[in-house]
Amino acid sequence: MRRLITALVASIALIAGVSLPATAVTDGTLDGDGHPYVGLMVAQKADGTPLWRCSGTLISPTVYLTAGHCTEAPAEHVEIWFDADVQSGIPENGYPNTGDASGTPYTHPDYDPNAFYVRDVGVVVLDEPVEMAQYGVLPTQDQLDALKVRRSTTFTSVGYGLQQSFPSAAGWKTQAERIRMVANPHLLQINTGFTGDQSLLLSNNTNTGGTCFGDSGGPNFLGTSNVIAGVTSFGLNSTCGGTGGVMRVDRDYVLDWVNSFLD
Repeated sequence: MRRLITALVASIALIAGVSLPATAVTDGTLDGDGHPYVGLMVAQKADGTPLWRCSGTLISPTVYLTAGHCTEAPAEHVEIWFDADVQSGIPENGYPNTGDASGTPYTHPDYDPNAFYVRDVGVVVLDEPVEMAQYGVLPTQDQLDALKVRRSTTFTSVGYGLQQSFPSAAGWKTQAERIRMVANPHLLQINTGFTGDQSLLLSNNTNTGGTCFGDSGGPNFLGTSNVIAGVTSFGLNSTCGGTGGVMRVDRDYVLDWVNSFLD
């Protein structure tokens, strides 16, 4: 997840294999085997240098859906892990250099890093298929327009991002274990002047949980289904509190582009 205040803030950077805050599921619970098709990705330069980490969802054996700011340049290669607890396997599992799967990143053709939230969607096409019993599912076109702003309109947010984020003065308390977690935020805004027609705002508090740095690109499933309403995109403050921004996947300009890789 990126921040959106008066300027854009970069996603989680990786320096010498160490991740720095950029968005994770806060006040959530361990996902375990709940969503095995949700994975942790590390974007790399052409020479293999790690750049940042994000989350994402397999929607077919070879297509992994994530955020556009997770696949943008200078990323040219991606490594992905699907273990629920990647943290415990470091360094034996190869993080951040060699994952369970690898692939090539692609960013939506209308993505603009200076207004990333408008078309914040990307995919990774895997080098080899990853077979699973179930995958994430795309919504139908404009499916979310029927949603009502109420506490009963809930989502299942999944990701490997920060579990807690604090201001720099208390940054030593920030918790950033690479563990797949889940939260259940509810809908705050849809089709408003702030969200436009491309975003959702979801709750992000101690009652519902929410997303944070490193959850970027991770799925926000509709209710308890495996239908991906949107991918985690941005936050409004550095502590990941209050609200979480989601890039909708149900718009034709997203579905047409993503389906081109499935076809």
